[in-house]
Amino acid sequence: MKQGKSLITFVILAMAAVLALYFGSYAFNVLNEPYRTVQAYSYTANDSVAAEGLVVREALLLSAQSGILEITRAEGEKVGKGQQVALVYRDSQAQASQAHIEELEMDIQLLEEAIAQSGGLESAARLDEDILQAVVDLRASYALGSYTQLRAQAMNVKSSVLKRGYTYGEGITSAGLSARLRDLREELEVLTRQSASATVQVTAPVPGVFSSLVDGYESRLTPESVYQLTPSSLQELINNPAGEDSGSMGKLITDSTWYFAANLPKDAAGRLEEGETAVLRFSGELHRDVNMTVERIGPTEGGRTLVVFSSNRYLTLTTLLRHQTVELIFESWSGLRIPKEALHLEEIVQKDSGASSSAPPSSSAAVPTRTVVYALINGRTESREVAIVHEGADYYVVRPVGAGRKVLRDGDAVIIQGTGLQDGLRLEG
Repeated sequence: MKQGKSLITFVILAMAAVLALYFGSYAFNVLNEPYRTVQAYSYTANDSVAAEGLVVREALLLSAQSGILEITRAEGEKVGKGQQVALVYRDSQAQASQAHIEELEMDIQLLEEAIAQSGGLESAARLDEDILQAVVDLRASYALGSYTQLRAQAMNVKSSVLKRGYTYGEGITSAGLSARLRDLREELEVLTRQSASATVQVTAPVPGVFSSLVDGYESRLTPESVYQLTPSSLQELINNPAGEDSGSMGKLITDSTWYFAANLPKDAAGRLEEGETAVLRFSGELHRDVNMTVERIGPTEGGRTLVVFSSNRYLTLTTLLRHQTVELIFESWSGLRIPKEALHLEEIVQKDSGASSSAPPSSSAAVPTRTVVYALINGRTESREVAIVHEGADYYVVRPVGAGRKVLRDGDAVIIQGTGLQDGLRLEG
């Protein structure tokens, strides 16, 4: 036993010695490295401020009805006046009957198309393609977590398969299809008559965009009342949401213009003017930059100013948005981000005046200069001329100057520490 323990101890000590030697060698090489590099990468710097507020829309509530509710419109779907929004079933039997009616209607449509089908090989191949595409669409929606059209896509797969079977199945004849179609029509007529009194159709009283979310703000915050808000009253609405309204089955958003009321720092609000355009970056369902009109710059309380923005774009994507913290962007600068240590001022000299020199940026240069970085390309330093777009605390956003091969690109390794740098210098690794 003692001999075994001694062997284990020896192995552990040997491994510790190897690790210590490795890390010691690594630290020595790092400390004695004559140059260091970092990667230049695409970057956008923003002059911006965070804004917390609420999305406001003109909405008409749809009253809930007793029974089993089935919403037949997707979130954010446009609905015309008089068009169906939902079905309300008296009981589960009525719901099952309606599902059977829909299946019969689909089967009848597919049989009618199958009877009219030419029956050639080209038609069969086209139906096979339709089935494959329907499956691909369904799988893509599931993978992306997009479920608004999932039911319709599932029905599309089923209908494509049935149509293929009706048209090219074994033992299928024209007479058989016609007889099957006649039977289905008779069954549909009887079932529709029996279920008529057990199903109520809910239709849209006005045109609009449907949303199933009713969060209680619909009556507390409207496009009319938003102009009377103060920073404290808006914050009160944010801190005390009303909660979902159980008396409503959904709502119709009846105006294409929507609003965002936000509390901004006083100095940020002072940079805005009513009637001008501002860029707001939304997250969540909208997830994009939106150009919005500054509708109103309201009162200031405790260093916070209420500002109301409006837009008539992307309405169908905002139906689930309410409490939002967005980024109000005043200005943006895009280019390549590099550390300040990577930038040099290089003297511009004539071809017969010798090599150019490199020095840290200085405002006292007496000769023409250009701004460059040194990129490490295949073990050699290559100067890349750049122009400063924006200066940050410890970085610059730059854009390449010139064209062709010798321009700074996204992913290039730029040198941030080194001595005697010049174009074409071979660095010993």
